Amino acid sequence: MRIEEIVSTTKAQRVAAHSHVKGLGLDDDGSAKPSASGLVGQINAREAAGVVVDLIRAKKLAGRAVLLAGPPGSGKTAIALAVSHELGSKIPFCPMVGSEVFSSEVKKTEVLMENFRRAIGLRIKEVKEVYEGEVLELTPYEGDNPVGYAKAIQHVEVSLKTAKGVRKLKLDPTIYESMQKEHVNIGDVIYIESNTGAVRRMGRCDVYATEFDLEAEEYVPLPKGDVHKKKEIVQDVSLHDLDIANARPQGGNDIVAMLGAMTRPKKTEITEKLRKEIDKMVDRYIDQGIAELVPGVLFIDEIQMLDLECFTYLHRALESQISPIVILASNRGTCEVRGTDGIQSPHGLPMDLLNRILIIRTEPYTAEDMAQILKIRADVENVQLDPAALQSLVETGVSASLRYAVQLITPAKFHAEVQGTDTVQSDSIDMMRGLFLDAKQSSRILAEKSDVYMK
Repeated sequence: MRIEEIVSTTKAQRVAAHSHVKGLGLDDDGSAKPSASGLVGQINAREAAGVVVDLIRAKKLAGRAVLLAGPPGSGKTAIALAVSHELGSKIPFCPMVGSEVFSSEVKKTEVLMENFRRAIGLRIKEVKEVYEGEVLELTPYEGDNPVGYAKAIQHVEVSLKTAKGVRKLKLDPTIYESMQKEHVNIGDVIYIESNTGAVRRMGRCDVYATEFDLEAEEYVPLPKGDVHKKKEIVQDVSLHDLDIANARPQGGNDIVAMLGAMTRPKKTEITEKLRKEIDKMVDRYIDQGIAELVPGVLFIDEIQMLDLECFTYLHRALESQISPIVILASNRGTCEVRGTDGIQSPHGLPMDLLNRILIIRTEPYTAEDMAQILKIRADVENVQLDPAALQSLVETGVSASLRYAVQLITPAKFHAEVQGTDTVQSDSIDMMRGLFLDAKQSSRILAEKSDVYMK
């Protein structure tokens, strides 16, 4: 493939519903800005979410639950995603929808527990002795093979160079096999773990960067310090990762083991006994100072889809010693709790669960907020809106819904391009409103022509 045939994908990235959300948009004192980080309005909800973020960072909110309650399209999911952006990549954030628990393969409570343990991180710090440097010499030495007639590699000599000096090592032949798998050559920067013999190729030394005018290679600087050094390795895993790693049988390399792995069901339940053993191991690591527990966030959208069995299980999971912060979201008013005989409750949650959670309320957007949000979405989708087109979209959002108005932006752009203009005019918005109906228009048509449709 020639380089001139490669097309940049920077502008071709998929734009999702909340691509514009980058954070909560708060000042240093915790007060919300009117419009910042992709969020507009919802001042009280964003400030409350900021307090939640501070509590999560201080590890003071583990085992607690927060409910985002508000009408559809009021920014509940956007605020939850903004919380994940504020927390950063070091704190686990596990999103799920209430309907995910209904599976034909796994129990509902098992799906909930899997997501609970996905949202609990474990930061393992390990000090390893490594040999690191640029490869100056790589010489395998062969000898007689006691098993067969062919020669076998007895050992390999490697010279490693750092900014402080050069050291020659005599290594086992199995380490040489690892070097061959990593495609190690003279001039590469590698490091070898002394206790396991694992080899990792970091890249090519940057002194060779001018050797070729064009080369598809990653260059790294010459390591500093001694060749033999102690290096702190930090690894972030979740408790669910540990569950899966210990639940999966290792098996053998024979055909029977391979066929057994292929025919094994894709989804299997992890026993409570195994989880307790892993929790004991985690506690031991924490006591020894090897690991640190990082409670993350479990976000359950459409929480009203869970039934009474799941809500009861939530009580037990929240009261456990190792529990994440749970953020729930519901757009329902007073409705029936699933799994009961007609029991009505606010937001579709049982009253005993509602009594133990903090509730953050989101308000419907005003026309001014809708105008700001539509501008932000137009910028994200690379669409230029005429002021009259923006006003038409705002009126559409007020009369129908904000989600419907947002979805008209890109189709209107395509119509404007067909008309030969780069700026979306109000006539393009009107054309799309005629082609695509909103929920209220569709309901009105169904009511007027109910005799035409099947019942």
